[in-house]
Amino acid sequence: MGTDKNGFSPLEELLDGVCLSGTESLTTQIHGLLWQLIVTFKLKPGQLISEKELSRLFKASKTPVREAIIRLEEAGLVNIVPKSGSYVSPVRIGTYIEACFIRLQLEIGAVRRAADSARDGARMEELDEIMAQQVAALDVDDQQTFFSLDEKLHAAFFRMAGVPGAWNVLSRTQAEVYRIRHLKRAHRIRRGEKVLADHHRIVEAIRLGDADLAEKALVEHIGPLEGEIRELSANTELLQFIETQGQGTTRGRQRG
Repeated sequence: MGTDKNGFSPLEELLDGVCLSGTESLTTQIHGLLWQLIVTFKLKPGQLISEKELSRLFKASKTPVREAIIRLEEAGLVNIVPKSGSYVSPVRIGTYIEACFIRLQLEIGAVRRAADSARDGARMEELDEIMAQQVAALDVDDQQTFFSLDEKLHAAFFRMAGVPGAWNVLSRTQAEVYRIRHLKRAHRIRRGEKVLADHHRIVEAIRLGDADLAEKALVEHIGPLEGEIRELSANTELLQFIETQGQGTTRGRQRG
């Protein structure tokens, strides 16, 4: 796949072979495709997202394209600049920390309620099955599957707690978390063994019906937000994609 002088891959190549279906609205499908490209850094910070080009590539009118981009702006993934265009936003450390905070507070409530529902054998079997799949994914170093199962496990906590809708709400705030996770994987900053051990502790606390222990295990798993900031700041390769204190990086401010 080719890139331009700024290291950006052309939209036409990124969307080659993509076809929209009739099962969902055009806006939802376009939003989902662009969201995935941005979160995985195939569309990079600072890259122009042309509504006209997207309309041509998707064979769609500008209206669903525009609505999809507005949704991305609301999620903090796109900056719409009047009389200029729509650009992929840099990773914002403040937004990332807020997303981590939201996740921690909601998940504390979820695992505590899940522990109160530990007598639900079917739900516990679901947690155990996901854990077994995570072990298998880590054994073969399948990082993408490991990440997908990570999300599946945390979603299962909310289902076991009887509040699956809360997970859907939470997921809409996590775009920066997903981008940071992708950056870490791309730069081989991996904590698979620790993540797995943390998950085991959370699941076992839920099995025991111990809400306090489940909360403690979850807090230790997510970790202090200050530690996240230190880890990110110490890695110069990650910092080229990250906006701190309102100041974008050179790449983040480039306009192709």
